[in-house]
Amino acid sequence: MITHFSDLELITVSIEGVKQCYANRLQLPIVSESKDFIRFQLTPFTTLSFKEAYEPVPPAHFAFQVPYSQFDEVALFVQQSGLLVLRQEHGQYIDETNGRKNLYFRDGDGHLLEIIAHNYVNENVINTSGMLKTLYIREIGFPVESVPNFRDWLKRDFRMKTEKDQDMFNFVISGTAHVIVVSKQRPWIPIAMKALPPKMMVTFGTPNSKFINDLSKQIDNSFFESKKLYLSRNRYTFCIEHSPEFNATMVENLNLPI
Repeated sequence: MITHFSDLELITVSIEGVKQCYANRLQLPIVSESKDFIRFQLTPFTTLSFKEAYEPVPPAHFAFQVPYSQFDEVALFVQQSGLLVLRQEHGQYIDETNGRKNLYFRDGDGHLLEIIAHNYVNENVINTSGMLKTLYIREIGFPVESVPNFRDWLKRDFRMKTEKDQDMFNFVISGTAHVIVVSKQRPWIPIAMKALPPKMMVTFGTPNSKFINDLSKQIDNSFFESKKLYLSRNRYTFCIEHSPEFNATMVENLNLPI
């Protein structure tokens, strides 16, 4: 099974701008850096990467899971970071509904970031990381032409699951990884931002090497490089890597609904 998002790689028009946002303001450690690439350590299991490109940057949406008990502390840190924090539907910055809290903000490239917490998540399984107190990347958004087609592909080939199938918006889930499959016609809340398909490469981690080998046999045009499996769908690039340190037992102990 897929247990988590291992890396999210986005494009940027300014490595220096990314560094000022994520290293200086959000205080993420830099793992590696070159003239046109930078990678940050978000958690021991997950990195966040940016590649500089001379092209427009369609904004992506992704969310960091933080502990429910520490959400207010993290929200205050984000609000004091100098980044643009967004008001939600009723004018409030923090939404609290049915055991969930969240706050939206934006980086220098206009990406829509979110910190989110749920009271059902067992906070004692994974250590938090950094000033954002991140447990893992929970959500990454994928705007598509056909939600059912993309959703069903994830369920069939990646063995992901849904609680309920819908035609405009779906969470497709495996472990801690929530793929948000959204219609291009449905704007991102809370600012009605156009759901443009971002140029990104998403790396999934799995503790099961057989899962990767089986996937390579059933998906055409997939290929291995540096022991990682690469493939593409709907102009999105995916990578699957073996990550035995984040295993199914950890996911089970987190007390997640799926």
